Amino acid sequence: MRYAKSAACVIAAGASIALFGAVRMRARRKKLAGQVVVITGGSRGFGLALAREFASLGCRIAICARNRDELEQARASLALAASEVIAVTCDISDRDEVATMIDAVRRHYGHIDILVNNAGQIMVSPLENLDRADFERAMAVMFWGPLYTTLAVLPWMKARGQGRIVNVTSIGGKVSVPHLASYSCAKAAAVAFSTGLRNEVQQFGIEVTTIIPGLMRTGSHVNAYFKGNQVAEASWFGAGASLPLLSVSAEHAARLTLKAVCAGKTEAVLGVPAQILVQAQTLFPEWTAEVLRMSNALLPEGSTEDTMYLGRDLEDRHGSLYRLLTTLGKRAGHRLNQPV
Repeated sequence: MRYAKSAACVIAAGASIALFGAVRMRARRKKLAGQVVVITGGSRGFGLALAREFASLGCRIAICARNRDELEQARASLALAASEVIAVTCDISDRDEVATMIDAVRRHYGHIDILVNNAGQIMVSPLENLDRADFERAMAVMFWGPLYTTLAVLPWMKARGQGRIVNVTSIGGKVSVPHLASYSCAKAAAVAFSTGLRNEVQQFGIEVTTIIPGLMRTGSHVNAYFKGNQVAEASWFGAGASLPLLSVSAEHAARLTLKAVCAGKTEAVLGVPAQILVQAQTLFPEWTAEVLRMSNALLPEGSTEDTMYLGRDLEDRHGSLYRLLTTLGKRAGHRLNQPV
């Protein structure tokens, strides 16, 4: 009887904690209504999925990207759900353009509550086909870009004593996988920046959340860059980014991101495969390294041709099996404004 009472007390306490957490989460979600959210790379893919999720909570949205036509298409689709949305053309690897973009958003809305550093660029290639310029491009977009936007909004957030910065990084920033070296290096730098940033700005009332997605079905495989044996590289990456057991849908990942932001989490790893890989790297680094080494042996060999291709320029060179395996990825691309 005594043990039964103890168990009942534990269950009741657990239920109370869960209920309190749910109520607190709901209250924090409601507080997002009317807040101004800036999302880089918001014209397509995961950025657009995030913009839609924030818009569904009543946020006022500002998206930026380099392509004006894609931005306008995204703005028009968001306008159907958002209370207010603006689109600003900006290359986040250009510090002056970032300053102009942030100033334009502030002039329009008066302030910025949440900055989401999401813009990214994927390069898939064996190391032997990468050159210094490939690493520099990756760092420019996925490290310097978030740094520029963050430094631009920090003074204003500090002055208001509040703000949130959400840095979308990657599982590659935790575990560097074969044939994604330049991408992983940039994302690792972004993870380090995001973690260090949180430790230093909490004292000013600013929350920082590091989002670490695994493979997502965003349709972005057609807009990744490929070097080496380009068709073969595009084949394995496109399939991996489309198959449901290996990837998560962009919409589900966006909901998980909002949940992490509302909970004020330090870090959120999205997707079971990514969570397993992070745990494996932490607990069994030698075993993980051996698995990755064997995985590399299965990937395409390098090539003497150093030409870089966009994935969508290779689509006609794939067979019917590839088209079948990437069906879900293509559907995601249509939903998320990916050019094909």
